[in-house]
Amino acid sequence: MGFSATRFDIQNYIKSHEDQTGGLDAVLEEGDPALIAAAIDDIARARGASQFAKESDLSRETICNVFRPGGNPTLDTIAKAVKVLGPRLSGTGIQLYQRFDLTDWYLRKAALHP
Repeated sequence: MGFSATRFDIQNYIKSHEDQTGGLDAVLEEGDPALIAAAIDDIARARGASQFAKESDLSRETICNVFRPGGNPTLDTIAKAVKVLGPRLSGTGIQLYQRFDLTDWYLRKAALHP
């Protein structure tokens, strides 16, 4: 008897809207940009990149390139992608975006971490 393993792929476990928003909420609370991009990539793959592109008003190419490791998505791109998940998304990160002017916050953060 040999050991058999299958490759784990999160997109198989985030098919529902609730699972997608819950996962993104958790990642937004962490505040790590790479994790946020990875979570959006997982959601886009779970929904289908073409469908996600239509819903987010981003090109399929943009989705496939910028949310992968090293893709470096802009805040505008992230905002469009997160908007797809609608008002049911209530993460700490989204609440912060609504309360503060991100330009100043982002510039301060960039100055502290060159």
